[in-house]
Amino acid sequence: MIVTIIRFPTEADADLPSVDEARARFGENASSYLGVPGLLWKAYLLGDDRRTVGGCYWWADRTSAEEAFSEQWRAGVTAKYGAPPNIEWFDAPVVVDNRFETVRVGAPPTDLLPADIGWKSPGTATDPQ
Repeated sequence: MIVTIIRFPTEADADLPSVDEARARFGENASSYLGVPGLLWKAYLLGDDRRTVGGCYWWADRTSAEEAFSEQWRAGVTAKYGAPPNIEWFDAPVVVDNRFETVRVGAPPTDLLPADIGWKSPGTATDPQ
């Protein structure tokens, strides 16, 4: 499994939002990530200093991540945030999942797909007990 952390540093005098404002702004395009091939989870990030925004992405494989972070995507987010993204790449060879009280070592990435563990989107069902 691959994890990417993307950061967009901004100017020191940038007018970055409060957490509530960030929630509203990020929520405007969050659904555009539904159905992205290989993307398991994405969390939008707002730094405590209010000078950094970004995202933490969990991918089934690196190829999917590289395809999603295309030159077109980079140009779009650079225009939106005023700075090019800084992308950090990580392998996640061990995953602790407290929701299901499991530790996965070397598990195939698809082992963590929501459909495979019975997870449903909020509003459609609750997480398994």
